Amino acid sequence: MQTLQAIIVGAVQGISEFLPISSSAHIVFSQSIYKIATGSQFLNEVGSEEIFFDIMVHLATLLAVLIFFRKDIMNIIKALFIGIRDRKYDNPDFKTAVYIIAATPITCIVALILKEPTHSLVENPKLVSLFLIITGFILFFSEKLKSKNREMNLKTALWTGLAQGLAIFPGLSRSGLTIATQVFLGTDRVKAARFSFLMSIPVILGASMAYPLIETDFSSISKFNFTAIFWGFLASFLVGYLCVKYFMKLLGKITLKCFSYYCFFVGVAMFVLFSVCHRL
Repeated sequence: MQTLQAIIVGAVQGISEFLPISSSAHIVFSQSIYKIATGSQFLNEVGSEEIFFDIMVHLATLLAVLIFFRKDIMNIIKALFIGIRDRKYDNPDFKTAVYIIAATPITCIVALILKEPTHSLVENPKLVSLFLIITGFILFFSEKLKSKNREMNLKTALWTGLAQGLAIFPGLSRSGLTIATQVFLGTDRVKAARFSFLMSIPVILGASMAYPLIETDFSSISKFNFTAIFWGFLASFLVGYLCVKYFMKLLGKITLKCFSYYCFFVGVAMFVLFSVCHRL
C-alpha cells in the first residue's frame, strides 16, 4: 500500500461515512479507479494489510464521532445509569440509550447473516454502483412518503437497526438507510442523523475489535506500511470530523432528496465507466 493511495482512501472514507452517499461504494470506486490508473492488483489480492487499513480508517471516523458527540455520549451514559438506579425512564437521553441497545443486536444479526453473500461484492464495482442507485431511490422517496412528524420510539429504533444491518451491502449507505428509515417513520432529519451517528458507535467498535481477530494474519504485520496507514487514518479522522460537523448543520437546510441526485449521478457514471473499462 502506498501513502498517496492510503490518504485518498482515508479521505474518501471520512467524507462518505457520514454523508448518505455510501462510504463503502466510494472506497470500492476509488480503489478500482486507482487499480485501472496504475495497474495495481490491489483488489485482486486483498490481504491482511488492506483489511487492517480498512479497520483503521473506520476507527478514525468512529473517533471523529466520539469527539464531536462527546457531551451527548456522556449524558446518555449518565442518564442510563441514573434511570436504572432511580427507575426514571422518561429522560430523553435514557430513551436514546435504550433505543441504541435494542437496535444494535438486530444490526449484528442481519450483518452476520449477510456477511458471506456480500463479501465478494467489493470486487464488483458495477454491482456496487447499482446498490448506490438504490440508495438514491431510498433517499428520494423517504421524505416524499414520510409519516406525520412524531418523536423517536422503540419501533422506529428497531427498524433503524434493521436498516443499519442491510447497509453491509457495498453501495447501500449506512447513514442514508438509517436516516431515511427514521424520516420515513416521522422523525426530524437532524434528530435522525444524531441517532444514526450515535447508534453506529457500538457496531463500528465491535466490528473493529472482532474482525481483525478473524481476518487478519498477524504474522505478516511487520510487513505493513504503517506510515501509509497512519496518514490514511489521519486523513479519515480530520475529513470525517469536519464532515459530521457541517453535515449536521446542512441537514437543517436541505432535504435528503439533494443527496439522492448525487447517488443517481455517481451510480450511473460509475456503472458506465466500469462497463467500458471491462470491455477494453
